[in-house]
Amino acid sequence: MSDARRPLRAGPGQGPGGVPRAIAISPILSARYRAEDLERIRAAAPGARIVTLSVEGLADGPIDDVEVLLRGWLSRDAFARLLVRAPGLEWVHSATAGVEDSISPALRGRRLVVTNARGVFSRPIAEYVMTMILAISRRLPELMELQREHTWQPLQARELRDVTLGIVGLGSLGRAVASLAGAFGCRVVATRRSGAGGSAAMPEAAVTDAEADEFRLPFPPRIDRVLGPEGLPELLAESDFVVLAAPLTSDTENLIDDAAIAAMRPGAWLINVARGGLVDERALLRGLRDGRLGGAVLDTFRQEPQLPDSPFYDLPNVIVTPQTSWSSGRVLDRSIELFCDNLRRFADGRPLRNIVDPDAGY
Repeated sequence: MSDARRPLRAGPGQGPGGVPRAIAISPILSARYRAEDLERIRAAAPGARIVTLSVEGLADGPIDDVEVLLRGWLSRDAFARLLVRAPGLEWVHSATAGVEDSISPALRGRRLVVTNARGVFSRPIAEYVMTMILAISRRLPELMELQREHTWQPLQARELRDVTLGIVGLGSLGRAVASLAGAFGCRVVATRRSGAGGSAAMPEAAVTDAEADEFRLPFPPRIDRVLGPEGLPELLAESDFVVLAAPLTSDTENLIDDAAIAAMRPGAWLINVARGGLVDERALLRGLRDGRLGGAVLDTFRQEPQLPDSPFYDLPNVIVTPQTSWSSGRVLDRSIELFCDNLRRFADGRPLRNIVDPDAGY
């Protein structure tokens, strides 16, 4: 049977007890491998051989019998080469939530199972979003500037119960943001791909597997109104803060363009913690410079790192951070735990967590 016609499957593996014969891993969140992470992977798949890869794809052993890939830092070219050199590969786990670099024509042709890290980063990113909303609402940037000028000038702030927060994308990250925002009393409006659903009080029972245990949301997310994708202009028009939490797909690329910025409430802030490709950066610059927008918080860009001459650095109404919203001392442990849980499921022939739909892109 050709690769294109082979049934979609993931497990059990060809190693002892259904574990994979070999597992290839590339560095996750760091250039170094932690010894304790390798031990956890070995314990989850006893008898499997572990092959470590460099960012460039250099392997410390044969990869022809690799059945599972934990893809952390691995270039597109190296990933493409690995697909050719690992004919037994069945399952690719992305250590990031975004999988646009993994869903290639070659991967589709092989009908490989892809899982991602949905839920692993949601809590720290949601805390980052609320940090920025609080700082802007309490006018922290202006207060710090007044401090540098040795000027005593009280400024009027805004209570978060008077804030409408628009969340574009109601996946794991969007729900985590809604959870924290609701605790502060924000009014929350959201869009999601599956369409409108009225008011959405999401009980903890509706939380996905990836948010179980330590991933669990601190409060059930309360969303005042859920709109379909066609409701984006409505969300933009009534939101004081617009948070981008959607995946990057062919449908969402350049989602925030001139028309979207024109639809935004005057003085609103854009917060991008998803993917740089969601935003037409030239259109955003125009909106920031002409005063249409109050400002932007940008943790991700099309080009990373941003060059020193990037105009975003110098705009007074922009907060630039170097893709640090996800950063937490807990995320690497959660990443490895999710992968190890899926390794055990793979060996048992049970459904894997966080399976990605290649057609949807997430």
